[in-house]
Amino acid sequence: MLRTFVPMDPNQLLVLVFALVVTALMLLDIRSLFRISTDSDGNKNALRWTAVWIGTAMLFSAFVYFEKGFEKFTQFQSAYWIEQSLSVDNLFVFLLVFKFFKVTGKAQHKILLWGILGAMVLRAIFIFTGTWLIQLTYIPPFWKFVNPPHSEGVNGFYQINAVITVFGMILLYGGLKALFVKEKEEATDFNQSFGAKFIRKYFKVLTKDDSDQFWLRRNGKLFFTRLFMVLFIIETTDLLFAIDSVPAIFSIAPDDPFILYSSNIFAIFGLRSMYFLLANSLDKFSKLKYGIAFILAFIGFKMVVAPFYHIETVHSLLVILVTLTISIVTSLRTSS
Repeated sequence: MLRTFVPMDPNQLLVLVFALVVTALMLLDIRSLFRISTDSDGNKNALRWTAVWIGTAMLFSAFVYFEKGFEKFTQFQSAYWIEQSLSVDNLFVFLLVFKFFKVTGKAQHKILLWGILGAMVLRAIFIFTGTWLIQLTYIPPFWKFVNPPHSEGVNGFYQINAVITVFGMILLYGGLKALFVKEKEEATDFNQSFGAKFIRKYFKVLTKDDSDQFWLRRNGKLFFTRLFMVLFIIETTDLLFAIDSVPAIFSIAPDDPFILYSSNIFAIFGLRSMYFLLANSLDKFSKLKYGIAFILAFIGFKMVVAPFYHIETVHSLLVILVTLTISIVTSLRTSS
């Protein structure tokens, strides 16, 4: 008896392909970690792996286009480039943390890899919980409009979402503050950071060891190492930066957690390789912070006005890409 072939649902197919691609690349990336023996070897791999992750993300977005259409393609692209641009701040802080604790070479690769694996779990919690909260926090429609603009209204009424509006105001304020308020740069003592204090309070830490392990046994007792403390600081730092980046991507596709999560994972997994490309040249991108601030302010504005005027995703993508291009080109021209 012949069985009738039932095509897989596009959503299920996207999830399956995403899981297979990320798992395969993750295993290859982990395998490359064990082959790194020097700083120069790591730098050689950095360019190749940055190209691999960005290229794979672009190919996956093309697959999204063929399966789900142009709108979902632009949503993926927008969320991906928002996360990539906001990750530059993460990279700068990671660099300061490593310099402060004198973590070099292969240990940096190890911490960043495990940090990214932890970020995968945290981002899943943030994104899926955020999507659930957004669905629960729509204010009943009001203010019936006549000849409506490109609004997000329902049945001829404007409809505001409390969570999206609050997120938008936070991002708008943060972006404008970063653009116009000049903050004093002070040396950071990461020994006094939340992550370091938490680890020292609740774990037995060998702060003066130079081990490349996260924990050791001495005299039958388990001790955590300085490297473990640095990993925890990196994780808590990423958690703080997620407060900006995760709300920002909700402006793109608040009702599609898969698009948000998959684009986020491709972006943060390329972060480890990108770190080694930028670690020695962050000073050449001095104007990039203004571009990032503008993107934050723009996304915040988009979220606040969404109930009254809908900015198309493709237009958001163009604003993000043009802003990044201008800030990068300006940085390179002024630093040369």
